[in-house]
Amino acid sequence: MCESLLHIRCDFESRINNTTHHTDQNGLDRLIVRRGLPFTITLHLKSGSQFQAGVSTFRLIVETGPLPKEQSGTKSTFSLTDSTSKTAWSASITSPPGNVVSLSVSSPPDVPIGLYSLTLDQGQKVKLGEFVLLFNPWCAKDAVYMEEERDRQEYVLSQAGLIYKGTTKRIKASPWTFGQFEAGMLDICLKLLDENPKYSLDVDADCSGRRNPVYVTRVISAMINSNDDKGVLVGNWSGDYDDGVRPSHWTDSVAILHQWADNCCQRVRYGQCWVFAAVACTVSRALGIPCRVVTNFGSAHDTNSNLMIEFLYDEDGNDISDDSVWNFHVDPTPQEKSEGVFCCGPVPLKAIKEGELTLKYDAPFVFAEVNADVVEYMKLTNGRMVKMRGSSMDVGHFISTKAVGSDERHDITHLYKYPEGSLQEREVYERAKHHHELQQKGEEPGLKVKIKVSPDMDIGADFDVFAVVTNNTEADKTCRVMFYARIVSYDGKPGANCGFIEDLTMEKRLPLRLEYVDYGDTITSDRLIQLVLIIIESSPREFHKAKRTIVLENPDIAIKLLGEPRVNQKLSAQISLQNPLPEPLQNCFFSVMGAGLTDGRILIQNVGTVGPKQEAKYTVEFTPTSTGSRTLTVDFDSDKLSNIKGYLNIEIKE
Repeated sequence: MCESLLHIRCDFESRINNTTHHTDQNGLDRLIVRRGLPFTITLHLKSGSQFQAGVSTFRLIVETGPLPKEQSGTKSTFSLTDSTSKTAWSASITSPPGNVVSLSVSSPPDVPIGLYSLTLDQGQKVKLGEFVLLFNPWCAKDAVYMEEERDRQEYVLSQAGLIYKGTTKRIKASPWTFGQFEAGMLDICLKLLDENPKYSLDVDADCSGRRNPVYVTRVISAMINSNDDKGVLVGNWSGDYDDGVRPSHWTDSVAILHQWADNCCQRVRYGQCWVFAAVACTVSRALGIPCRVVTNFGSAHDTNSNLMIEFLYDEDGNDISDDSVWNFHVDPTPQEKSEGVFCCGPVPLKAIKEGELTLKYDAPFVFAEVNADVVEYMKLTNGRMVKMRGSSMDVGHFISTKAVGSDERHDITHLYKYPEGSLQEREVYERAKHHHELQQKGEEPGLKVKIKVSPDMDIGADFDVFAVVTNNTEADKTCRVMFYARIVSYDGKPGANCGFIEDLTMEKRLPLRLEYVDYGDTITSDRLIQLVLIIIESSPREFHKAKRTIVLENPDIAIKLLGEPRVNQKLSAQISLQNPLPEPLQNCFFSVMGAGLTDGRILIQNVGTVGPKQEAKYTVEFTPTSTGSRTLTVDFDSDKLSNIKGYLNIEIKE
């Protein structure tokens, strides 16, 4: 039998583990570790018990969140292995067999962060304890990895910093205590995640999403303000702060976060941009996400998302603008909604510098903050708008953050934009406008291919279909265009080709003529033609494809009643159909029937041969046998045109 390990004591070795995992500043009284790095636990068996390799077996279970699931990554069950894994939860023995067993436990580098429980399962389950798992900037496979130790010391472990305020002419540094390792801070930061609306809406998806630092930082950005939720701070720029704390009074995040948590998540009054940013920095660093506070001087607030700051004045000089340029601004103040919620970012820094605004999140807004053009108008009393001045150099200067390892101001403007007024900077601005226009239209950069068709595609007719190629880039493209048509049946089986064109000139709209002489002999009674467009770019060599199936329109069957429809009285109907084909139809038949009209019979009439553009005609007689609404249905068949249907609703009176 397996040796029972149920009567055990577990030592989480928090002193050693926390030091190894760079979490010792949180204290040494509980286990706080970082993902992707092994930690050690020690199992003390009851007196007289011995762990025997190959005999004593058990499994470990780790769980986080109220609804842990294996498929969501919030639960994992694993047995002992010879060595720990770098990609999955795992455990291995690191001590000789005995009544004290040391285990090395390892987590994947992409597992959700949060509060975890650890359980031993040997048929019966024993909860060993709880630990906190954080992001790991020291792990190369973690998305938050930082290569330089000095950067990790500054952006993860440092509890104090400087925030820059003022104007471009007078930049002043203000000290701030982030205090992410102060007593209670980590628990408050975890509580902040649990108070976010996404957690209430779908706890499983939210806890699973905490594997992704992008997801977590968006939650942090949304929860630092209280606009949509039980967030931390109320923004106030009015100058009236009598019922709260003046934003400029705050000097640390600890007091703000404690006040929020100690008062049942009641929002704290008041904050402005640097306060929001500082608290967000504290929460990020506490959870293991490297973070710094960045100030942008001459920061644009683009309200209508056109990458332009439009100042508008009346004839008395009063500013009636919606847009603005702040003397300075520190993200992530909630200035506009992002996906319906007041938050901002994150967006790749390179995307801002290069004007690649189709990337998530909020790239157009952040780009405008640092690189919008400014134009000023006067609105005359008659409604006319007169441009007074414009500038491409008013926005985004002296973008500043505290230097690593010193109290110097580090100017990082070059990371956000090319030199103001340079050719590169102007090219980026034009690219950004282009990408933003595409984004507003729901399009992406690159070649877009689609097929357009004519409004009249009648069976028997010759008509054009079109290959449409749109170049959503700023570079000229040379491509090979292949556009062809083939018959297809309703179950998708392809038939004969009935049209083809190839072009190397990169026309924006390339027509393909479909002629009856090419499709007439092979088209089925389904009247379906499949159009396929293939584009091959020469440099870089990329492929694009579009496909569309069209159905050719049948001619209408005309049905005209001759006489008044009454029960038990003969009634005639004149039926006709024009041959749409440029050739005769042979063996033409009309089939007519209707419940309560044709006495249960199908009335068939052979009308012989019908020439091109000539009419097939048939006058049918029948006697209605019941009153009410009845339907006369007609079917036309021939050698080259079949399955043509028509009907007429008839109200039969007494």
